[in-house]
Amino acid sequence: MTARILLALTTALIAAPALAEEVNVYSHRQPELVQPLFDAFTKETGIDVNVAFVDKGMVERLQAEGRRSPADLVMTVDIARLMQVVDAGVTQAVDDPTLEAAIPESFRDPNKQWFGLTSRARIVYASKDRVAPGEVTTYEDLADPKWKGRICTRPFTSDYNVALTAAYMAHHGPEATKTWLEGVKANLAKKPEGNDRSQVKSIWAGECDISLGNTYYMGQMVNDAVEKDYAAAVNIVFPVFEGGGTHMNISGAAMTAAAPNHENALKLMEFLASDEAQKIYAETNHEFPVKPGVPSSALVTSWGPFTPDTLSLTEVAALRPAALKLIEEVNFDG
Repeated sequence: MTARILLALTTALIAAPALAEEVNVYSHRQPELVQPLFDAFTKETGIDVNVAFVDKGMVERLQAEGRRSPADLVMTVDIARLMQVVDAGVTQAVDDPTLEAAIPESFRDPNKQWFGLTSRARIVYASKDRVAPGEVTTYEDLADPKWKGRICTRPFTSDYNVALTAAYMAHHGPEATKTWLEGVKANLAKKPEGNDRSQVKSIWAGECDISLGNTYYMGQMVNDAVEKDYAAAVNIVFPVFEGGGTHMNISGAAMTAAAPNHENALKLMEFLASDEAQKIYAETNHEFPVKPGVPSSALVTSWGPFTPDTLSLTEVAALRPAALKLIEEVNFDG
């Protein structure tokens, strides 16, 4: 190599701008729920987080992109969605002592394909005026005829209700689950519609007396100028399965098979499991931290203690197709 060529290459390398440090995320989560976490990560590491919010078709998108995918991580709500991504073969195992030390075994995949980042309980919102304390204590009780015309819910084909049904099936088997679904359907005040937050508005309006919902939605509602009045009309009840506890679900993350920014993606996963990020989850989103020792927000703590169900989330996810089939068989949303 001549001195002239060497000088030209050296000059070009010096003149070339440094490549930006980044990590790319495909996310099911709403932007406002995760952006504070990404902002804190960038501030701490200097690594930019590029997010594509993919509401539907994430698996199909990753399969179509294959090894050319720009995505490093996927972030989802609901264990079933995590398992769908893993089962599609578009993720890779992450063997990382930091993650394993931070996240309890019950909240991560034994094959190291996914890691839970937060947990949430599927609870009952109950009218303060029309439902006495202690009147509803179990999920089984929702099928009792005493609730006829008093229950409202989002569609049962939604991910959260399918997971609840799968957990019910794990506890009681398919025949009892079908009977339960028929009983709950018979108690509906109106056709399933909307989301968890709109059910609280229906209770406030007197259209029903109880509904199902995730804990963190109540945290969002009490801080909303309009919805705080709806939230004030209900009590939070932590029902349990007979012989079990309150149904839990998670949000989580998995590294894609492509992961062009592998090291940065791993840094982001470790950050999301750190005390700092777990505290942001707790204070901003009112979710339960998965890392032991990180406290819930003051608001969540004020709702009182409860007993989480100990069912394996992997078992719940495996029963999802059968649960959905039963929901459709009884035409729950029809």
